[in-house]
Amino acid sequence: MEQGIGMDLSILENIKLKFGLEDIDVNSYSPLSLAFIGDCVFDLVVKTVEVEKANRPANALHRKTSSIVKAVSQARMVERFLDNNELSNEELAIYKRGRNAKSATTAKNASVGDYRKATGLEALIGYLYLNNRTDRLVDLIKAGIDSLKE
Repeated sequence: MEQGIGMDLSILENIKLKFGLEDIDVNSYSPLSLAFIGDCVFDLVVKTVEVEKANRPANALHRKTSSIVKAVSQARMVERFLDNNELSNEELAIYKRGRNAKSATTAKNASVGDYRKATGLEALIGYLYLNNRTDRLVDLIKAGIDSLKE
């Protein structure tokens, strides 16, 4: 089933179609699975923004994006969302599932608390992505990045 001009699928829809993947209830995924994919999506959005801002050497892009995608920065973003009641009840529940998940790994340069908050944010991003709610996930990431500048 090929799409015609002007009928682009989302990246998620395209992946599912081309790889023959079935729709699965996202609520059935473990919070760490959601965080696994959310980490990648978060990273992709941040890297896309930085590449689109300026064509710079990869090393400069890496330094800039690393400062945003690290656990400490993600924890600050989540704190802002929580302080300002910016998450819906559904989003808050997903965040808490991710934050409270028992991970076998920890961040190299973050406290356990910051690492757990970051994992919660990544789980929420993964949840939104797998539900094809890209407008909301991009809005959250933008608000989070903007809050780091304050």
